[in-house]
Amino acid sequence: MKFSVPPDSLAANPTLAVLGFKRQLVYHLHFWAFVAVAPLVMVQWQQSHYLLSAILVLFCVNALLVIAFLKLRGTYFLKGRLFPLLAVVSAAYSTHINGHAGLYWAYPAATALFFLLPLREAIASNSVFVVIMAVVSFLRFPEADFWRITFSLGLTCLFAMIFAWLVGKLQHELTRLATTDPLTGCLNRSQLADILNGQIQMRERYERVSSLVLLDLDYFKTINDQWGHLAGDRVLRELALRLRKRLRESDQLFRIGGEEFMLVLPETRQKDADALAHQLLTSISARPFLEDIKVTASASVAEVSKGETWSVWLNRADQALYQAKSQGRNQVVNAARPLPVIGRGAIDEADSA
Repeated sequence: MKFSVPPDSLAANPTLAVLGFKRQLVYHLHFWAFVAVAPLVMVQWQQSHYLLSAILVLFCVNALLVIAFLKLRGTYFLKGRLFPLLAVVSAAYSTHINGHAGLYWAYPAATALFFLLPLREAIASNSVFVVIMAVVSFLRFPEADFWRITFSLGLTCLFAMIFAWLVGKLQHELTRLATTDPLTGCLNRSQLADILNGQIQMRERYERVSSLVLLDLDYFKTINDQWGHLAGDRVLRELALRLRKRLRESDQLFRIGGEEFMLVLPETRQKDADALAHQLLTSISARPFLEDIKVTASASVAEVSKGETWSVWLNRADQALYQAKSQGRNQVVNAARPLPVIGRGAIDEADSA
């Protein structure tokens, strides 16, 4: 799992913001686990519990490695897999030799697993944890204590699981709300730079081209003025539905302005994107919106070129859309290809000729 998050991108990208919070959670849980467990190494050593002391040393080393990898490399060391293993072994063995003094550490360990591992892995790990602790408690304590320990630890895991599940759903819903347009359900501008950069990287590394289509409704202000803003909103929602019907699963639809939409088309040449854009304009103008609102749209098409940034790519498409508007609307204009970079020697040679 990659946890490296540029600080200046957190505010602009909700997905990266969630990742940043997860990074802090992993860091602090391991840091404070190290602070709590490190003194116990000497305590167990002085009590001649050498094996438990060695297990706790491994636990502390794992915590330090997780912290170091997060700080230096931005990655989650072994994806946190050692934490549940060492927590289960140390808590169970400590309970076996120390009685209730060792049992107390099982509860925070079980809770921490739900914040360090994916939910399914945490459930599986804690199920094993509860079973092991139940067996140890049955062998070590009176029957009445065995039932209390088993049920209290099981309930602790259940409550932690419900809380972690609800937090995960909340994160997912907040990310969805922050990255989509509430009116049309399209992606919004918060994801634009990342997705375009992803397509540029595919172009640079694997020579896999992508195209984007900008689409803007013609005279949309007239619709709002004549039929009202509620009608205008319904037109935008229906437009988004019509566009989605023509797209593949890999294509992505953005609403980047009031009545302006952008389609990102992976693995698509400019001529194929141009054909799609013409089909979309036909589907918009062929059938009225609502009952009698006739709408047309203008569009531009731009294929990503090697070496350009996402802003340059988008600007080429934007200039072409402006051209489509100025030439009469209800048409598609293909963006001009960027001029190739000419070396200084070639320029001097052309001047001398």
